[in-house]
Amino acid sequence: MTSMLLHELIRQQAETVPRRTALRDHAREADYAALAQEVAGAANLFLDLGLSRHERVAVYMDKRIDTVAALFGAAAAGGVFVPVNPLLKAEQVAHILQDCNVSILVTTLERLELLRPVLPGCPDLRCVVVVSGEAPALDGLACVNWAERLNVAPMAPHRAIDADMAAILYTSGSTGKPKGVVLSHRNLVAGAESVSHYLGNRPEDRILAVLPLSFDYGLNQLTTTFRVGACAVLMNYLFPRDVIETVAREQITGLAAVPPLWIQLAQLDWPAGTDAHLRYITNSGGAMPIATLTTLRAKLPRTQPYLMYGLTEAFRSTYLPPDEVDRRPGSIGKAIPGAEVLVVRQDGSLCQPNEPGELVHRGVHVTLGYWNDPEKTAERYRPAPGQPTGLPMPEMAVWSGDTVKMDEEGFLYFIGRRDEMIKTSGYRVSPSEVEEVIYATGLVAEAAAVGLPHPVLGQSVALAVYTPHQDGSIREKLMAACQRQLPSYMVPASIAVRDEPLPRGPNGKLDRRRLAEELADMLEKAPS
Repeated sequence: MTSMLLHELIRQQAETVPRRTALRDHAREADYAALAQEVAGAANLFLDLGLSRHERVAVYMDKRIDTVAALFGAAAAGGVFVPVNPLLKAEQVAHILQDCNVSILVTTLERLELLRPVLPGCPDLRCVVVVSGEAPALDGLACVNWAERLNVAPMAPHRAIDADMAAILYTSGSTGKPKGVVLSHRNLVAGAESVSHYLGNRPEDRILAVLPLSFDYGLNQLTTTFRVGACAVLMNYLFPRDVIETVAREQITGLAAVPPLWIQLAQLDWPAGTDAHLRYITNSGGAMPIATLTTLRAKLPRTQPYLMYGLTEAFRSTYLPPDEVDRRPGSIGKAIPGAEVLVVRQDGSLCQPNEPGELVHRGVHVTLGYWNDPEKTAERYRPAPGQPTGLPMPEMAVWSGDTVKMDEEGFLYFIGRRDEMIKTSGYRVSPSEVEEVIYATGLVAEAAAVGLPHPVLGQSVALAVYTPHQDGSIREKLMAACQRQLPSYMVPASIAVRDEPLPRGPNGKLDRRRLAEELADMLEKAPS
């Protein structure tokens, strides 16, 4: 029987292939039997600490085997795990702990010291579990040691079914404070089945987990691995070169990344023969520039690229098979197995082929909404279009807010995110249209177009580029390329050349909001 609950993915593999390696980190490795035992130990620990059904357990650590055991252990106990990005600062962590009423926090001694000043402001928190080092005394909080308490007597977990909450993942917060997206066991297991199916994952795979586990795309590297009984290699990377070296050393077969990282990886040399074992690469979290994809494919000719589009609210929506990449440049593909993706007008009617509209995702991957935020949930989760009028309880779909179009054969093309579209001179400009022209010049490592307030135009198009090799005439060259290939309203009013990468959010994606603030500040301070 296929697993219905998330933690059962590990248990089922432990029963069938107990000695197969499940996880590797920089210090140790665990086979499925050992991982299942550690997950069960974590579940017993949380239950012994009084974890109630559906209570939240936050895990604030770098990627290590203990981290995975804590996450899946919380689910196994009948609780809800909340992975917290290790890049977040104390105040950001406190927001998450407060927002979803976390009762147990799992962290390291070093990170606990950073959090000490903010913990008194988290009234629902009652216990901290310290994974490394001695458990210190904390005012008003119990504090226990992970290793010492893992061997408590087994306890009966709270009953759970696949519709129950399993996790709360916090969005990166590019448009305000992060929101907690609630995922069920069904969401996570169905997502693992769908993605592992179209990627052709198999037990022999070695999948590199580079992305944060707080990111749905990063967590999916674990769930797809466990779905097929493969091995996940956990990595806390510092530099892009480290990723390439780990891919070679660990004989990685699958690598997932977001566009800013792919842009950096494309600029580096890959060891000869990497594509003999690196079977596929995947991209999500934004469009990969065509120039970057072309460079990667030249360096990894036998590696298959899967271009994907996803929403935390629906986990994953579309993918473009490798054999369609050349035929359909710029496409985000079709709906993943188990989902339907619609393109609709403002009134909910279906768009005609090549007519821009809003992407609406329906199916088993649609999550349960935003934690404790019915207003924002009602904005994004609405009845799916085209349902029979006699249906007493309408099916809910995710209305993405993203503008796409669908061609005559059903392949989708991303146009822009609603909150990223630049509105200038009465036109709506997709940043990616401007950025593709810039990347095609081959003059920059990174580029991003954003809209800045303008008294006449509404917004002006501002461009920021990063290039490690400064060229005194680069602005003129880029402006000339834009003037040749873009209509006048799309041509940037200003170009900022940077000698450092563009700002990123905690998930590694481009932080357009912060970039726009930086560009506006630069223009304000520039001599008139």
